[in-house]
Amino acid sequence: MDSEQFSIPDGLTEIHHELPLVIAMIERTARWVHPRAFRALPIWCPDTARGRPRFDAKWSHQLVNGRDVPKVEENIRAAKALVEAMGIPGKKPSNWTVCHIWGYDDEAFAASSNIVKDPHFYSCVGNMVLLPTPLKGFTDAVPEIKKILRTCAYYLYGWACEHGDARAQVEKIRAGDIPDGYPKQWPTATRQTLPKGTAPFTPRVEAAIAKRRREIAERLKEDSYLNYPRNEVRDVLSFWNVEI
Repeated sequence: MDSEQFSIPDGLTEIHHELPLVIAMIERTARWVHPRAFRALPIWCPDTARGRPRFDAKWSHQLVNGRDVPKVEENIRAAKALVEAMGIPGKKPSNWTVCHIWGYDDEAFAASSNIVKDPHFYSCVGNMVLLPTPLKGFTDAVPEIKKILRTCAYYLYGWACEHGDARAQVEKIRAGDIPDGYPKQWPTATRQTLPKGTAPFTPRVEAAIAKRRREIAERLKEDSYLNYPRNEVRDVLSFWNVEI
């Protein structure tokens, strides 16, 4: 019997020495919402979150697929919010993926994220970054990558996720812990700068913010939106100190 065995190490261990290259790619390609856009409207879809029922435009009935199975929110409205907050015309560019910064933390991929299932954080434009699709796996599975993105978001927007599941890591970030490999051109407490891929704050972005505010206000006031979760929306807006 052959005494030698073919063994494969843990996947994260296998790529650990490649992380500086991955971080460099993320630093060069990541696209961020401008801090002014975040401050103007931090939350864009206070009425939904991952896994919530999807409704028609008038909130009169739940959408179903061809087999009459109810549709649920995946990442559609969060992605649309990020694209609009960046002032990108049309749909999300091809081969780019919207990644939640505070979202998935289960290394075994056995549980769903409570954070993106919470409407307080799901469509927060400071909780998302646009990355080339091949890089998405790193934001889902590599703790070091998550830490650098979350640290950048904290210094860029002055915000770290308030969800209970994020408490331990938030405390470290707020205490000034800068992770190894953190890009030298990204912001810190003593370096006020914008990441290279930060979208400009343009009239198009301002118009998108104004439009979204009007849409939320209409749904809160108009009784014809039968299934619109008004009380929950007001709670989310209050959490973010957003007046509509």
